[in-house]
Amino acid sequence: MPLVKALTQSKRVRAGLCWLGAQYIRFVHASGRWRVEGGDIPADYWRRQQPFILAFWHGRIMMMPFCWRRDRPIEMLISQHRDGQLIAQTVKHFGIETVAGSSSKGGSAALRTMLRTLRAGRSVGITPDGPRGPRMRAADGVVQVARLSGVPVVPCGFSARRRRLLGSWDRFAVAMPFSTGLFVWGVPVHVAADADAEALEAARLAIERGLIAVTQAADRAMGHPPVEPAE
Repeated sequence: MPLVKALTQSKRVRAGLCWLGAQYIRFVHASGRWRVEGGDIPADYWRRQQPFILAFWHGRIMMMPFCWRRDRPIEMLISQHRDGQLIAQTVKHFGIETVAGSSSKGGSAALRTMLRTLRAGRSVGITPDGPRGPRMRAADGVVQVARLSGVPVVPCGFSARRRRLLGSWDRFAVAMPFSTGLFVWGVPVHVAADADAEALEAARLAIERGLIAVTQAADRAMGHPPVEPAE
């Protein structure tokens, strides 16, 4: 796709595409009927003004700006790849700031920035299977952020009755306008500061299973067979 690649290298074209993408997401939400399950979980943290790590799969990123309370600050970890930067510019239209990097790079500047963000009382959003998969498999980075920051990881997923799944590695879900939709929040996962390797792996699995559970629950509620994790 040389033409597409050339077009997306233009700052003006990228900015226009991201603006259009944000307007489409707004239209999908405004034209649909959306409800929330488990919304008392994030609401409790928001009420107490306590930060947490919002975790969701890469393939369910589209509607996530609308799972969040607009008056609560959040920064999202987004890869430095061209696709990641398109996402970053799109979510900026919803008032969401971003950190460039990968959650798998434990000693990276991105990790240090996220820790500073959390310690300042602001939440962060992470896609534990991003930026390249495997699909719906949590990398270690999110566990390390939770351990070092002392804040919990809260899983969230969405689905819509009218949607299209792309053939990408993450089976990206594109919600359609005039649909019903559902956000599902899951049980927070806490990681102890002194967690050893065994405890860290248990926490990683708990995050992964929690994310699979909320995403598949949303799919089933919307009448779809659930997307399965990569083998």
